Parts: sequence; C-alpha cells; structure tokens
Amino acid sequence: MALSRRALLAAVAGSTLAGCGPSAGGGAAAPVASASVSEASEASAISAATPSEPPTPTPTAAPASREPTRAELVDRYGGTAPKQWGMEVTGVTTKLPDGESATALTFDACGGPGGNGYDADLIDFLRKRSVRATLFLNARWIDANPDVFKQLAADPLFEIGNHGTVHRPLSVTGRSAYGIAGTGGVGEVYDEVAGNAHKLAGLLGHPVRFFRSGTAHYDDVAARVVADLGERAAGFTVNGDGGATLSAAEVRQEIAAAPPGAIVICHMNHPGGGTAPGVAAAVPGLLAQGRRFVRLSEVLP
Repeated sequence: MALSRRALLAAVAGSTLAGCGPSAGGGAAAPVASASVSEASEASAISAATPSEPPTPTPTAAPASREPTRAELVDRYGGTAPKQWGMEVTGVTTKLPDGESATALTFDACGGPGGNGYDADLIDFLRKRSVRATLFLNARWIDANPDVFKQLAADPLFEIGNHGTVHRPLSVTGRSAYGIAGTGGVGEVYDEVAGNAHKLAGLLGHPVRFFRSGTAHYDDVAARVVADLGERAAGFTVNGDGGATLSAAEVRQEIAAAPPGAIVICHMNHPGGGTAPGVAAAVPGLLAQGRRFVRLSEVLP
C-alpha cells in the first residue's frame, strides 16, 4: 500500500487507530549421540598410537546478552535527539523481506477502557482455515482476558507479540498520535516496552521477539531502545481495518488487495465490528490464489 493510502486510512481512523475506542458492536541443547563400542575401541587405539597433545578446549555457548537496565538506557540515549517520527522510521519493520511472497496478518489487542474486548469470531475463523497470525497483546488486555490469553498462547497457529504496557506511542520527547500521549522520555520508553515484555516472558516461559507501539508510531531513538531490549519494532504495510473503524466491505477490500510481502495490521479486540467478517470475506480468495499466511517469526530474522 502506498504511504498516501496508509495516511488516508489513518486519518479516517482518527483517534481510534489505536483500536481502543468503543466497540462498533457494543532452548534446550540437542542431545549428543553416544559412540558405539567399536568406535570407542578404535578411538582408544588411535590415541595410543599418536603422540600426546594438549586437549582441545570444549566450545562453550556464548553467554546470552544481558538486557540493559532502565538507567543504562537513559544514560545511553538521554541526550540523543530524534530525527524521525511516524509510522515509517529507521529501525521499524514495515514489510516482509524482499522476494517474500507470503502475507503476515497481525492483530492488535490494545486493552484499557473500550479496548478489552475479544473478537472470538475472528479467531475462530483463523482456526477454521488454519491461518497463521501474530497477535500483539497489551498488558491491560492480558489482565482482562487471562483465560483467553492462555488459549491463544497455547495455539501453534499464533505467536504472541508485545503491544506495550499501557499502549502509548513510542517517543523520547513525549510526542502524541491521534490524541494519545506518547512516552515522555527514554525511561518511559523502557517502561512501555520492558514492562509488558517481562510480563509476557513470565507467562510464556520465553521472551517475545516483536513489539508494536500503541498507534504504531515511533521515533528513531525509541526504535533503537526497542532493539537494545532484544525486540524488533513492527509497523505495517496495509492498514486492514483502519483502527477497527472500517466496515466489513472495506476490510475485505484492503486485505484482498494486500500485495505479497505485506504486513497487515487489524484488531482483535472489537467484536461486532467489521474486522472479523471482512477478514473472513478476503482470506478464502487469497488462499485460492495460493497466498501463504505466516507468523512474523517465520520470515523475519
């Protein structure tokens, strides 16, 4: 989708691009094989027939990189002024790698007042058609839907992404988007990203790989903080439901026109809106054309 079209949809969505307005309808290590008896005997014979050499050190896995602390990130970026702001900035992934023919469907659940709903019809459709997707979940939505979260997290069709702690645009200078106040500095960027990341890691038993900010707005310094915290900032190519404001026919039109390699953003927290029926109308045709639907982690490093 051209940027102008994206901007138009964002303008139509207005403050509800966040998807939080009132609902329209109410590494374990691999095992090492044991050597056979004959192999062991042969190895002993060779050892006895050759001069003694110093033992070769056993390779060890590189230690996992330590997550920087809030104070470290504030010290690292506190004096850095951002040069970019919006939905397409350096460090934010807005499409799949060049040459990729699949499409990535992503669904946000923003949480908070008006944003804690669960679109069961949408998820049931994806399951019925075995369509893979990445679900970006906000901490408040998880708290409001603990049983649903467990079901989604256990479903191999889906992967869980980080949609922030309180659903804020990610800025180191307090910039707002659609009337939603952004994070007011590097420390607040850390709180927005790491707060929910730690929550998800505790619930899932592993860290999540992708982060999407509230409203999908970032500045380039905030995007660097996301990367330093071990996650990849995600944007989108196609605004599939206009922040959960589009009709079913409009959602169908947007998704059906998504080009290969697109990341599509929609919302899964507005039951009764146009998202579920629009997705259900668009996806079968794309499947019939041979389109694959992937989770982000399947095609992004």
